[in-house]
Amino acid sequence: QVQLVESGGGSVPPGGSLRLSCAASRITYCMAWFRQAPGKEREGVATIGLRGEMLYADSVKGRFSVSRDNNKRALYLEMTNLRPEDAAMYYCAARASCPIIPSLNLDLYPYWGQGTQVFVST
Repeated sequence: QVQLVESGGGSVPPGGSLRLSCAASRITYCMAWFRQAPGKEREGVATIGLRGEMLYADSVKGRFSVSRDNNKRALYLEMTNLRPEDAAMYYCAARASCPIIPSLNLDLYPYWGQGTQVFVST
C-alpha cells in the first residue's frame, strides 16, 4: 500500500501559477498527476518514472512541468499560464512499476490521493 497526500492547490487568476506537491508514504516507480473537473471524466495530466521519463497531456505541454524528488518521496507539478479550463481537482497517483511506454491511463494506477483543488478565475 502507498499513501499519497496532495497539497498546494488554491485559487489563481488566468495566467497565474501554482505548484502542487504530493507526498508518498514510500517510494514508487511510477507517479502521475490526474485531474477531474465538475461533470467531466478524470484525465491524465503528466506522469514521471523513477528515472525521470515523462509524458504530458497535449493540453498542458509547455505550461506544466512534472518532477520528483526520490529522496523525499515527493512528486511535484509546476503549473504556469493557468487557464480557466485547468480548474479541477488534481490527484496524485502511483503504481509500483512503470509501463514500458509511459501512460496516462488511469486504470493503470492503483494508488490515489484525496486530491487538491485548483481554481482559475478572475
